[in-house]
Parts: sequence; C-alpha cells; structure tokens
Amino acid sequence: MEEFIKLDTVDCYNKLYGVETLHPLVSVVDASEVQRDLPDNVTFNYGLYALFLKQTKCGDLRYGKQTYDYQEGTVTSFAPGQVVEVRRDTSVRPQWQGLVFHPDLIRGTSLGQDIKQYSFFSYASNEALHLSEDEKGIYRDCLSKIKREISRPVDKHSRRLIVRNIELLLDYCLRFYERQFITRSKVNKGILSRFEDLLDDYFQSNLPQTKGLPTVKYFADRVNLSPNYFGDLVKKETGRTAQEYIQGKLIEVAKQEILGSDRSVSEIAYRLGFQYPQHFTRIFKKSVGCTPTGYRDLPVL
Repeated sequence: MEEFIKLDTVDCYNKLYGVETLHPLVSVVDASEVQRDLPDNVTFNYGLYALFLKQTKCGDLRYGKQTYDYQEGTVTSFAPGQVVEVRRDTSVRPQWQGLVFHPDLIRGTSLGQDIKQYSFFSYASNEALHLSEDEKGIYRDCLSKIKREISRPVDKHSRRLIVRNIELLLDYCLRFYERQFITRSKVNKGILSRFEDLLDDYFQSNLPQTKGLPTVKYFADRVNLSPNYFGDLVKKETGRTAQEYIQGKLIEVAKQEILGSDRSVSEIAYRLGFQYPQHFTRIFKKSVGCTPTGYRDLPVL
C-alpha cells in the first residue's frame, strides 16, 4: 500500500529517518546515519527545499508523470509544493547525502530573493544533474561545511553563515548544470533542430487559430523537457530566451505574410494567433521599428 507523507518541517524529515534535529530549519543527512527505512512505496509532498546526491540507483523516482533519469552520482532537487513518488528497490542499500532546508531559513536574505535563479529546483524529473568525481567532492565539501555550522551552538552569525554556505552549494550546482549543457551539446543541438521543425509546423498549421500564440511550454512538452530546462537549453545554445526565439520566428512569418499576400493586418494577426490586431501591431513595431502597414509600404530595394 502506498504511503503519503507531507514534509513540511525539517524535524518531520529527520524523524522520518530517525536522525537528530540539530537546527529547526536545515538538516544535512547521510544515508549511513539513517536509522529507519522508508516504506517500499511512498509519495512525498515537499514543503522544503531539498538536494540529494544519489550514489546508487535504489529504485524509481517519479516527478509528475516522468521518471527521474538518475543513476550513480546524480543530484536530484526538489522545491516546496512538489510531489515525488518513490518506489524503493529493497535489494539495494541506499547511498546518498542530502540537504533539506525550510523556506523560512532564507526569507529576507539575498538567497531568498535570488532562489528562483536556481531553475534546477523546478526541472522535470528526467533532467537530473549528473556529477563528475571532482564535482561530487565539491558537493560533499559544501555539505560538510553546512553540517559543521549547524552542529555548533547557535550565535548571531549562525544563520548568515549557514545561508551563505547553502548559496555556495547552489552556485556550484548552477555551474555544474551549465557544464552539463556544454557536455551534452550534440544532444542539445538535436533538440534545437526539433524545436525549429515544431515552430515551422505550428505556423504552417491551423494551431495558431485554435490554440493561440505558441508558448514555451507547448514546445518543451513536445521535446519531453520541462519549460525551465528547455528555456535554459535554448538560452545556452542560442543566446536568446525560448520566448525570444519564438517571437523571432513569429516576426519572420509575419513579414512573409505581409509581403507575400494581400491579407489585411487584422487577418494576418488572427492567422498568427493574436486575439487583438492592436497587440500584433504593437509587437511588430517594437521588433521591426515600423507598423505592419508601414512595413508593407516600404520601397523594394
């Protein structure tokens, strides 16, 4: 029977594994210290931020409808509000090192303001972070610094030092993700090529009239990536955000329609997925420097 567990406090997380709570808002846990095993089938509803370096593949993790592509040396990350299913392989002894921290720990800090830049917290499960041996060492070193600090008696410096060390760990993970984009460049270029084909197909069909303007999520879903990971991939490969890339294609198609047909601006706007022609005119002028009508009237060189 599947068990459902809400992890809304650090103490709740620690009690789940039978480890001592050293700090009410943050915990560093190693599988070797765990006193209790999880149920074979369990679903977690996270109210905490969490990162885990999995040293063995000890079952399946499902985030939403997708399965984590995790193996030895994989970092998985979760944020408050995410639901994760765990199917444990009882024949394998888990080996992992993890960090969990409550959102209250970082409220009012620079990390609290910048937490959204660490987009890997909202990646879909098939986009886990795979670390090299050197990167694993850096990850563990950051955890040891956090563990050392939360093991000390609390003083006026404690919170700031804990948060700074967490921020350091997240910054390293961000660097590792960017490295992963580079090392997977061939795969990424294949995804970009697919993105281009999908964009062409979208505007050559009646989808703009039925679904409206194309969204980043629409294309991310079709290449089996989360919108955040897909957006990071496109940005890394092209220097433009996925939304900017889509808009560039939209303007390209719009120019072709304006010069290659005698349709009115309103007709073109609706064909491209705009509800209101004025919105189309505003976006076109911002991008091209003149209105659609003005563009049609430009002299042919």
